[in-house]
Order: sequence, then C-alpha cells, then structure tokens
Amino acid sequence: MSGPAAPLKKQRLYSLDAFRGATIAAMILVNNPGSWSHIFPPLEHASWNGWTPTDLIFPFFLFIVGVALVFSLTKRIEANDRSKALPRIFRRTVILFLLGLFLNGFPFFTFSPHFGFHPHLVHIRIPGVLQRIALCYLGASLLFLYVPHRKLPWITAGILLGYWALMGLVQAPGAGAPGGKDANPAAWLDRLLLGGHLWAYSKTWDPEGVLSTFPALVTTLFGVSAGRMFFREYSPVERTARLMVRGALLVVMGYVWNWFFPINKNLWTSSYAVFTAGQAFCALGLFYWFSDVQGKKSWTFPLVVYGRNAITVFVMSGVLGRLLVLIHLPGGAGRPQALKTWIFQNLFLSWLPPVYASLAYALAWVGGWYLVLLWMYKRNLFLKV
Repeated sequence: MSGPAAPLKKQRLYSLDAFRGATIAAMILVNNPGSWSHIFPPLEHASWNGWTPTDLIFPFFLFIVGVALVFSLTKRIEANDRSKALPRIFRRTVILFLLGLFLNGFPFFTFSPHFGFHPHLVHIRIPGVLQRIALCYLGASLLFLYVPHRKLPWITAGILLGYWALMGLVQAPGAGAPGGKDANPAAWLDRLLLGGHLWAYSKTWDPEGVLSTFPALVTTLFGVSAGRMFFREYSPVERTARLMVRGALLVVMGYVWNWFFPINKNLWTSSYAVFTAGQAFCALGLFYWFSDVQGKKSWTFPLVVYGRNAITVFVMSGVLGRLLVLIHLPGGAGRPQALKTWIFQNLFLSWLPPVYASLAYALAWVGGWYLVLLWMYKRNLFLKV
C-alpha cells in the first residue's frame, strides 16, 4: 500500500495537473457569471476582510506555480547549470506579463487619426492576475535556484512578519491612521508608483498591487516547500501525511493570525497567505493520495484536461468573454443588445431564477471550454509559455 520510499524526479505528477485544472476551472467559473448583478454567493469574493471559497482560487494557483517550478528546475540545480535555466525563466516571465497587459487592454488596440492611443489604453491597468503570476514565478524561481533551501523558510517568515509590521504600524502619508482600503501603505504605494494605471473599480488601490505582491510571493514559496517533498525519500503514505499535517497547522496558524492581522485577499495579508497555503497543502495532499497513490485517475481526467492548458484557457476565455459583450444584436425598442445578454436571457433566464440562471451560464461556459480543451488534449496540443 505505501510503496517504495523514493523521490519522483522523472515522473509527471498527475495530481498536480488535476489540482491545477480544478483551480483554473474554478477561476473560469468565477470570472464568467451570466450576470454580474446576480452572482451565486459562494462565487463572490469577500468585500474586504474575511474569505469565501472564491478567495482560495488565486493563492491555490500561485501555490501550484511553486510546486511546478521545483519539478522543472531541480535537474538544473543537480547538474550545477543554473544559468541555463535563466533564459527560459525570463522569457516566461515577460510573456506572462505581456499576456496580462493584453487582456487588460483588449480590445482597445486602436489609434486615433493623430496617432494617439485609445483613451482606455492611456490609463490601462498595469497590475493583474497574469502579471502577479509572472512576478511571483520569477521571484520564486530565482530564490529556489540561488538561495540555499534551508534559508527559504527564514525568507518566508521575514516577508510575512515584515509585511505585518509595515501594514499595521506604518502610517501612509496623508492617509490618517493605518487601515482601510485607501489609508494603508499598500494603497499609498500603488498610487505613488502606478498613478492612473490601477484597477478601474477601485481607482485608488489595486488588489494585485506592488506591495502585496511580496506576500503573494510567499504563497508561491509555500508551493516550493510542498514541491520539495516529492524529491525526498518519503513513502507515498508519509508524503501524503506530511502534506496534510503541514496544511492543517498552517490553517490553524492563519486563523490565529487573523485575530491580529485579518484575512484579506485584496491586501494579501500575512494571515491570508498562511491560511490559504494551508488549504493548498491539504488539497494537494488529497489529490496526490487519490490520483497518484490510489491510482483513481478517471474522476480527475476532466481536471487534467483543464490543467494541461491552464494559461491558454484563461486567456482565450477572457478574450471570448469580452467579444460576447462587444458584439451587439438588434434588441427591443430599437436598442442594441449584447450577444452575451441575449444568450443569458433566452437560454438561461427564461426558465431559471436570476441567481441560478447566472450560475448555469457560468457552468455552461466551463463545460464549453472543456470540449475545446479535450479536442486539444486528444491532439497533444499543449500551448506553453
């Protein structure tokens, strides 16, 4: 039952693909409701302090990035040719960042007759989901390659404690006492460095801002810690137990820290980083136990299909989702109607209550993309950056 005690140096981790697929499918589900006015409650983010299931998705993905980079970079460390990994790391970072900017600007890639940018692009948002993934991947990769691994826990603790002290003790210039959405050092630094290039819905701060990227990097480093467990001579049972126990301890630690530094996704507080990493450890442990240890892979196959083209479906879904809003059809009283609105109203809202119609639309969206990804999977079309 327990199997041999051996590292998994050359074996593809099926459970990691499944975990990644579950995470990106959840992200697609959350990002594509039928109506933003009628969102299924568990698919909403916490408005500020606290958390919902939706607030686990992004840290789970960063955690997975950390696990995956251990598998891709360990052979470079063992061969003592770290420098050969740098071009790929920097190339991937740049591509991810540019893809994020592309999504932020799409579809406003037009110029005025006087060769000026479209007004939307003048104030294009610079931070974003893919941009944060790019920066965390870069930072975690360089730390994993060039910092002795025994020092990584100290760096992790230093960032978390330093961020806690900075956010709790430092007064943002001209913002009054610490705290609040605008009156904290993270928001102040976003305004200082990014100016008019922040999230349009907040304008004065950004949920993927500059300062909060550091505790997000810690989330990725927790993934690195989990990834290293697969390169140690643990039996499958011991490896699973270590993942689960460490996860449970981090969840408890995050909850306790929440009393002093509230769990908050928008600020990526230290308690949030610890708490969500704990849940990610446990989730990976469960996927690993059932998929790789017990060999029960059939139920996770649809997730693997999503996981093998995660970034691809994230970008394609974002592009198509916006096109459906931009394409208009003739509506009642001579008013044009967005294609998405027509689909939602006629295929879902016509027979379901608004909240469930919105959820059904999102589920259909996830299902439709699964068919596309399944076609790609069967033809070995895996688009990597």
